[in-house]
Amino acid sequence: MDRHTSQRIAIETSLRSAHRPLSPAEILDAAKPDAPTINLATVYRTLKRLTENGLIRAVDLPGEPSRYELAGLPHHHHFKCDACDRVFDVPGKCPSGLADGLPSGFRVRDHEVVLVGTCADCGHATTRPGRSRRPRASPSHNRGT
Repeated sequence: MDRHTSQRIAIETSLRSAHRPLSPAEILDAAKPDAPTINLATVYRTLKRLTENGLIRAVDLPGEPSRYELAGLPHHHHFKCDACDRVFDVPGKCPSGLADGLPSGFRVRDHEVVLVGTCADCGHATTRPGRSRRPRASPSHNRGT
């Protein structure tokens, strides 16, 4: 039986309030105010348990470490910002015609569309004269708003 420790509650709260997939380091930063003694090992152990229990799911992007989000969200895709490394949910419909070019006999079981570019915050930061790329944002910064 899993215990609902203050650290686990802080991790779950971080994931619920972010409204976007978070890396373990982002989860640690977000959970620290509510659980000052939390460390990265505890975050990883808790993420493993929450994943095994079906409460969260890993968001795996090619060539990237996993991020985590709540399980049971409606189907959606993701956007990864090159400048700040944050990953955002992209709600809405799937692009049509994704499976049109499959060879005969192939059947799609699932798919993940990942858009890559610059989020609104980083885009604004890089387009102003004299400003460089924006530093990595805190995990409390949700959905790029």
